[in-house]
Amino acid sequence: MKVLITGFAGFIGFHAAQEFLRRGWDVVGIDNFCDYYDVKLKRDRAALLEGQRGFSALELDICDLDGLRGAFAAEAPDVVLNLAAQPGVRYCIDHPFVYQKTNIEGFLNVLECCRHAAKVPKLVFASSSSVYGGNKKMPFEESDKVDSPISLYAATKKANELMAHTYSHLYGMQT
Repeated sequence: MKVLITGFAGFIGFHAAQEFLRRGWDVVGIDNFCDYYDVKLKRDRAALLEGQRGFSALELDICDLDGLRGAFAAEAPDVVLNLAAQPGVRYCIDHPFVYQKTNIEGFLNVLECCRHAAKVPKLVFASSSSVYGGNKKMPFEESDKVDSPISLYAATKKANELMAHTYSHLYGMQT
């Protein structure tokens, strides 16, 4: 089994990569090492994975469609775990185009690369509890309405859910 993890140097991506490697899977990590979170910490995580049997990494931004296409063609993953995103509810107030670029365009690139892969991989992607917006009901449930996001970040993650649903419906992709 081969899994391609975008955002592999983040907290969740790093731990997912470790678990998949422990299970004997091949792991291809993609990360752009952006400076929203501590770059040294991300590089240190990457260094812990490098040299492990079955692991390889690419420094690549999911917004680079040609680079992403090349990675999909070269690696032919069975599963894609998309964790790459611009996080942060407050940051989106002053940096809205970063969210549009990464969370919308970048995610569309991942969907398109999956769709056009010679062997279409299964896609698992991360949404966010932010999609629940001002929902006062606790705990949240997957069946709760998520039609009133209160940040651009939440709106982009909700858009990802809709985009993945559309690709699943139109192209039979497992998302």
